[in-house]
Amino acid sequence: MYAFKGTESDDLLREQKFLLHSLESMYDLYLAQLVLIIELHKKSKDHNERIQNKLVKSEADKNLNLNFQENQLLHLISSNTMLQEAIASRKLNFWHLDFEYVDILFKEILKSELYRDYCLEKDSSFKKDKHFIIDVFTEIIAPNEKLYDFFEDKKLTWVDDLPVVNTAILRILRKLKLTSPETALLPDLFKDEDDLDFGKELFQKTFLNNSNFTDEIATKTTNWDSERLASIDDVLLKMAICEFQKFPSIPVKVTINEYLEIAKEYSTPKSSLFINGILDKIVKEYQADNKYLKSGRGLM
Repeated sequence: MYAFKGTESDDLLREQKFLLHSLESMYDLYLAQLVLIIELHKKSKDHNERIQNKLVKSEADKNLNLNFQENQLLHLISSNTMLQEAIASRKLNFWHLDFEYVDILFKEILKSELYRDYCLEKDSSFKKDKHFIIDVFTEIIAPNEKLYDFFEDKKLTWVDDLPVVNTAILRILRKLKLTSPETALLPDLFKDEDDLDFGKELFQKTFLNNSNFTDEIATKTTNWDSERLASIDDVLLKMAICEFQKFPSIPVKVTINEYLEIAKEYSTPKSSLFINGILDKIVKEYQADNKYLKSGRGLM
């Protein structure tokens, strides 16, 4: 909606196609992150092989620690044939071309306190192995600035999807067991068809009612210079009004809270206060006029 400025139906279809494509690309990002974990596992094996093939070995080389290489969770991920097929079909193993990022992360892992503590573990277990990988992902992979920049350059929408995808990865890793089926690493992108339909409907209905929503916002911002209204705030207000009017099952408080959070993330420091004030005015007016009442238990 922020990028959309057209008025023709063809434009709506084109932008809706981009919306669906960007949603689908979240799954590509998820798989690309799993490939990165697999490549780090391969890197540990290559690293150990090079040390073992040295003609002259130091004491540390002679007492090579194989905990990372033998990590049971990494083996579970790396050996998943369904995952490998999904990665291959989407052509997402680009890390062999961008190997420097794998190298950077691997070096960060080796010099971390997490790794040093892990190497001291003498009795291995799947639980310990899983905790180590989760900690590595949380503390080293996910917050890495260079990796963040790489994903931003790779695909524009990925920079916004990264926090959501990383959270999903951690949730899935925490649930994994040695007995988990291969499908455990290949979740559905959407909870159900309603999830997907909601995204399409929200976009369509906001666009098709754009003029009406513009007029409604104008009546609530008479003392506000329209040129000073941040574009993203205008979009968020229209989407919220759309939910008020066109989605009777969504509670008003849920809508307001969601858009305030989005404003904090994407707009100006004062935007959430401004948006909250405008939406509050609109809701009170609707309630006074008994307009756009919500349906369902506990809704207003």
